[in-house]
Amino acid sequence: MQGIRTKKVSPKEKNTLLVHRVRDDLFPAPSPTSPVALYLSPFTYPVSNPAPDYSLFPPGLLYLDLNIYRETVIKALIKEQSEDLYRLIERVNFDGKYYRVKCVRFGEWKHCWDLAVRVQFIGMMPGLAFEPKKIISREDKKIIYRSLVLVNPYELWEKKLVEKLWNLQDRIEFLIAKILFHECIHTLIFLGKTLPSCFEQTNIFLEFKELLKFANSKKLCPESRGVQFHLRNLVDLCPIFSENSEGKPDLVTELYEFLIHEKYSIKKTDLAFGLPCNNRKISQNYVKLTALKMGPCMEFDKKIWKKEVYRLQKDLEKLYDRIDDNQR
Repeated sequence: MQGIRTKKVSPKEKNTLLVHRVRDDLFPAPSPTSPVALYLSPFTYPVSNPAPDYSLFPPGLLYLDLNIYRETVIKALIKEQSEDLYRLIERVNFDGKYYRVKCVRFGEWKHCWDLAVRVQFIGMMPGLAFEPKKIISREDKKIIYRSLVLVNPYELWEKKLVEKLWNLQDRIEFLIAKILFHECIHTLIFLGKTLPSCFEQTNIFLEFKELLKFANSKKLCPESRGVQFHLRNLVDLCPIFSENSEGKPDLVTELYEFLIHEKYSIKKTDLAFGLPCNNRKISQNYVKLTALKMGPCMEFDKKIWKKEVYRLQKDLEKLYDRIDDNQR
């Protein structure tokens, strides 16, 4: 197959297939300047499929040339499911460079929207969407919002995916499309929250806004209150926040919105690509991620912290189930 080379290696070397490869291929040029805030995507390990089963790898170590994927095919896969997401990436090449995807004038100021997409093997984090970086040029009366999406198709040899798509080119294109679809949902929501209210909003942002409104309504009591109650207890157990009571309500609100954001993004992606959506698995993984976002708890509070994490997971699963019931 085009772009594939094989090289015999020892069994010890074989287990490092997608982690250790030619660095010149992986990092041909510096990445764009990273925005200040980083957002962990729903496809972040371990939320998506388990780590690849390395016993499935062929006898020789593959040095995979990522250029075997076709951007046109990936964009077509995304277009089939969402015009909003397709319009976002239509004019963007996946080379890590920023491309202007939209520009609108509001009064004397011009608002522009840049997006960079980079595909590369790097660790075990399938996707990352960075919050938009706002650049203001008073001289040109221009505000630029720069978003960066990283796509890491390290799950290329995951057993179920291999069984579904034997052809390597088809498999990598499907995987990149799935991850990119998901990350772009985050990007559209970020931008919907960042851009001036006068801007025409995408259907994705409006759907998420409606879901968030429902998640904060009385219709979802007691599930929503239970989740927020446990989030508040976990925040109280973290030494970073225990002494600062002023920021606690905002943090609980932010974490709750994060969990709703993830639910929306995961479900939309799974439905688009014909994947099963398991609320228990999602809640288990995202409760862990939420706890990590808060930081470590006091050593003497660990037992209480673990119980609170367990209770949060149970209530979050119920909350996700109620959301699904409302959408049926």
